[in-house]
Amino acid sequence: MTMDFNMYVQDIVNQARQEMEAAGYEQLQTPEEVDAAFKRPGTTLVMINSVCGCAGGIARPAATHAIHHDNRPTHLTTVFAGQDKEATAYARMLFGEDHLPSSPSFVLLKDGEVVGEVGRYEIEGHDPMSVVANLQSQFMEFCEEV
Repeated sequence: MTMDFNMYVQDIVNQARQEMEAAGYEQLQTPEEVDAAFKRPGTTLVMINSVCGCAGGIARPAATHAIHHDNRPTHLTTVFAGQDKEATAYARMLFGEDHLPSSPSFVLLKDGEVVGEVGRYEIEGHDPMSVVANLQSQFMEFCEEV
């Protein structure tokens, strides 16, 4: 019995994309989509998705649960590291020199400017609820009540 590794990985990627879309996150798959999304007024949460275990077990569940809060970002977006490479590279360039390019991670923008981040080092080895709390504390500081 042989297994097509690429087909297996694509199944994982599709599942990860569907999780984020079901939670209300917009997929940004091209630099043009990133550019347009980052220019929107208000707050934008960007989830840098990946296929690693801490993305599936911690970051995506945290992304889904953190947005159930009185204060939340105006826009929810995601780029997929390792899959939508040009979009991810462009997003990271727009985040600026101080941004540590890690995946999974989160970046909070306000009117296109970085105001908060949750890096992989704050995700890997942590439980989803601590990531939710970290994100929600940033929402309280930078996002409007909905």
